[in-house]
Amino acid sequence: MFVHIGGEYTILIDSIIGLVNLETVQASSTDMNDFLRRNEDENILEYVSEEIPRSMVLTDDRVYISPLSVVTLRKRIEHAGVV
Repeated sequence: MFVHIGGEYTILIDSIIGLVNLETVQASSTDMNDFLRRNEDENILEYVSEEIPRSMVLTDDRVYISPLSVVTLRKRIEHAGVV
């Protein structure tokens, strides 16, 4: 099954490792900034939209920054009958 994560991005649900609520992460978090920079350097970080980022979708091969909330993404995954 697939889930739409914003913009024109639809990903395989089975590839999702985790969801991170960016609305609760401190903007000054050194660990998060290092994580994002490292993934950007490795060309595996993708912003799915120019809208305000609300969540990070971690998959087995990419990191997506999504304008959808973790709650919305979780509901979409549950609606697909996976969780």
